[in-house]
Amino acid sequence: MLEEKIRQRQAKVGVIGLGYVGLPLAVEFANAGFQVFGIDTDPQKVKSINRGHSDIPDVRSDEIKNLVKRRKLRATSDYKILSELDTISICVPTPLRKTREPDISFVIGASGEIANCLRKEQLIILESTTYPGTTDELILPILSEKGLKVGKDFYLAFSPERIDPGNKVFQTKNIPKVVGGITRKCTHMAKLLYEQVCEAVIPVSSSRIAEMVKLLENTFRSTNIALVNEMALISNRLGIDVWEVVDAAATKPFGFMPFYPGPGLGGACIPVDPYYLTWKSRLIGYEAKFIELAGEINRSMSEYVATKISDALNEQKKSIKGSLILILGVAYKKDVNDSRESPAIEIMNILKRKGAKLIYNDPLVPELRFDERTMKSTPLTGKILGKADCTVIITDHSKYDFAKIASKAKLIVDTRNATCSIKKYRRKIVKL
Repeated sequence: MLEEKIRQRQAKVGVIGLGYVGLPLAVEFANAGFQVFGIDTDPQKVKSINRGHSDIPDVRSDEIKNLVKRRKLRATSDYKILSELDTISICVPTPLRKTREPDISFVIGASGEIANCLRKEQLIILESTTYPGTTDELILPILSEKGLKVGKDFYLAFSPERIDPGNKVFQTKNIPKVVGGITRKCTHMAKLLYEQVCEAVIPVSSSRIAEMVKLLENTFRSTNIALVNEMALISNRLGIDVWEVVDAAATKPFGFMPFYPGPGLGGACIPVDPYYLTWKSRLIGYEAKFIELAGEINRSMSEYVATKISDALNEQKKSIKGSLILILGVAYKKDVNDSRESPAIEIMNILKRKGAKLIYNDPLVPELRFDERTMKSTPLTGKILGKADCTVIITDHSKYDFAKIASKAKLIVDTRNATCSIKKYRRKIVKL
């Protein structure tokens, strides 16, 4: 029986999608003693993992190498392995289309592959962020095509991923895991599986509740970031340092949680997930105006940063057109190597349209696809800092020596308050 296999950690575990969510999850299961098979459509990633190399900063290569050597972890692109697996976690991307509508083609594709190999006594768990109703309205019918009954022949649940790339404190093992199944038995089986690798598992009454949990979490962040970004816009017009305002407000021990302004939202979650909710809301005749407005404010920050750069250059009697602008950090957040949805990209697009000459440096992103070509990270030297007409801090990686950068740069636009402790060069630093 599947339940006994899970308890004895003899179940064969599958993870579809070996990115920021899937690979750490696969490693946790392998470390717990399960035999794990990771499935990914990228042949280079599969080869890399089987050679003991990790392209995810939160997962050490030596850990991967050890698990592969012990035959606890193997990567493959062959979906036929699904028929041999006891549990399958779906961790594929769920991006937005250009129309800001959900693109769940990867989820549908993975579900179809599972359906082709589905047998009795298998547990399927979707982790990819999506709209409420995806698991029961979309995946369940696909998996039920052969006549197998959910909750009896096979089990289906949703468990939202909560990975925070670059977070050294909270990772897969110690982040509480929410699970919601199609039936009570499905919830029980999913809870049992995750209890083997997670310190806390929180069952909820349905897959729709679990799906909504994830959207609430990221919409909460999006709307609060939008609020503080708007505070930054107002503070700028009032001549007030918004960073000092937030730090002072954060001393209140109740009723306030500090969020900080920035150049915009990035990554695969926060800029995307709220629109899954607004899209679903429109289908039921409700306009989520507050969430949409938050998105508009956050998207507008790229134009605001470009205006800051233009004004700063203007003070130096220079124009954006023809100026050499050095972008520091193109990853979407500090200390990660992921540039998906990074605000740096849109800011660079705006500056290019205005005629700027662009170069970038990011110690974690050596190459960047931009303007239909591949740009390479420019070595950060005193010479290049002195040559650039303006240096723009988009991502405040820990590896950056901001005091040294400030000493060499002609002009700095700081969107992250990374130079807050530097007083000596304050005259050439412009804050958000």
